[in-house]
Amino acid sequence: MSAVANYLSLIKFSHTIFALPFAIIGFFLATHHFAYGFEAYRLLLVVLCMVFARSAAMAFNRYADRHIDAQNPRTAIREIPAGIVGERSALGFVWLNSLLFIGTTWFINPLCFYLSPVALAVILGYSYTKRFTAWCHLILGLGLSLAPVGAFIAVSQQFELLPVLYGLVVLCWVSGFDIIYALQDAEFDREKGLHSIPSRLGKVNALRLSVLLHVLSAALVVYAGYYAQFGAWYWAGAAVFMGLLSYQHTLVKPDDLSRVDLAFFTTNGIAGVLFALLVLAELLL
Repeated sequence: MSAVANYLSLIKFSHTIFALPFAIIGFFLATHHFAYGFEAYRLLLVVLCMVFARSAAMAFNRYADRHIDAQNPRTAIREIPAGIVGERSALGFVWLNSLLFIGTTWFINPLCFYLSPVALAVILGYSYTKRFTAWCHLILGLGLSLAPVGAFIAVSQQFELLPVLYGLVVLCWVSGFDIIYALQDAEFDREKGLHSIPSRLGKVNALRLSVLLHVLSAALVVYAGYYAQFGAWYWAGAAVFMGLLSYQHTLVKPDDLSRVDLAFFTTNGIAGVLFALLVLAELLL
């Protein structure tokens, strides 16, 4: 059991809560808003894809950054630099989850299977982006934005604007709060020649850009609701989501990062789950 706990810690399994609620939204948009029909086994396959894809992406990120993490006092305690999980074991875990992800898409539909290598390229490729671009946060957002679109395609086998709008919501939302999280390493990144918005623009301007991305995310939530002609349950969810987006920006200041974890994980985790639950109420009730 300790080995399982070590791997769950390696991939920060609890952080699956960021993308999974929007994958569920994408799935139920297809089954209930577009009336493609609900199949429980397909929902299970979508959830498995989410787990396998994120496990592969996070483990690869830890593997790719192992030498960088070892030099950073904040991250030196992570599983690979601390010697808790071996390098070869971590890479093997990446391969296992990548193959399980691709294999699971085979049982969903041909389009998902053909697009699965593209999705893997995005979510694995993110791990190297901070070596050459400060816009790495948007690449992370792009990776997670595939969740609602992919879940929709798993049911419909085609693209529609509405799930793409929710993908854009996720892109702006995740990119914004990843900038907040990266504030902790601004000086380290600058010293080591790594790229991030905080190390490039400074903490004050990075926070301003994070606010702008979250304003865009909120605007997309509103537009999607009007576009789909949703009712009261949806607008309650939108209000909660936008309120929590605003709240996290009261927690972090350029000279006070003590509550970054509260802003990054707790607030955003609650925002995603509550929004998804209220959207589901709109779709199902």
